Amino acid sequence: MTSPDLGAFGVFGHYAQWQQFSDEQLREIEALGYGALWAGGSPPAELDWVAPILRATERLQLATGIVNIWTAPAAEIAESFHRIDAAFPGRFLLGIGAGHPEAQTEYQKPYDALVAYLDELDRHGVPRQRRVVAALGPRVLALSAQRSAGAHPYLTTPEHTARAREVLGPDAFLAPEHKAVLNTDIDQARTAGRKMLDIYLGLQNYRNNWKRLGFTDADLEKPGSDALVDAVIAHGTAEQVAARLQEHRAAGADHVPVQVLTRTDKLIPALAELAGPLGLTAGAA
Repeated sequence: MTSPDLGAFGVFGHYAQWQQFSDEQLREIEALGYGALWAGGSPPAELDWVAPILRATERLQLATGIVNIWTAPAAEIAESFHRIDAAFPGRFLLGIGAGHPEAQTEYQKPYDALVAYLDELDRHGVPRQRRVVAALGPRVLALSAQRSAGAHPYLTTPEHTARAREVLGPDAFLAPEHKAVLNTDIDQARTAGRKMLDIYLGLQNYRNNWKRLGFTDADLEKPGSDALVDAVIAHGTAEQVAARLQEHRAAGADHVPVQVLTRTDKLIPALAELAGPLGLTAGAA
């Protein structure tokens, strides 16, 4: 099975955020050399906002990070996938995930639910090489390699990426998201990081994963220890942030979606500042 080719780095944001971008802004991101936009926020199954983004660009791919299996029925997602793929062959990657028990009243046996959802996608002809699974722990990581192109971990570290690569094997696709703050004032950068982390510190999936990586209950008490913040949110100069992101690549990531924590109107300048240190080539996404 051929793994997706999204380039070395992509850009992660909420799906509603990408709808606010003009065609010109989308083309600017593409021109900087980023290979994909990742759309978080559990979008509805219709995915009617995807086509305008792909239509505005030539090579940029779009991935969902992720569609929530509890709120987006597999049959409807499959219909949306085929519609998008027919219009823009090979430019849409379907990321799915089970979300969090704290957010879903129907959240039961997530592993079994993921298997059933993937079975349904199979029945509706969604190719395995054009879908990925949100995965943190070993069991779901293994499932992602067996039933999809690979894994899209969120809020992890390069150490997790190395462990994930061991579970996935050499051929599966691995795209860990990492957050970044372009600010050399360490207190300001950590404050921005803690604001983003606040909700995740109360979610058991992430807490369990961080504990597997060696963090303690004390690290995970709100607002989060400096060690935790520094581990999951890169900060400093563009060169320092790029070096941290490259650690994922060295640990076995195929592609790293970067979530820059800044105002929407400051995102493209921040991405431009990062592009050089990341080694991106303009126009080569």
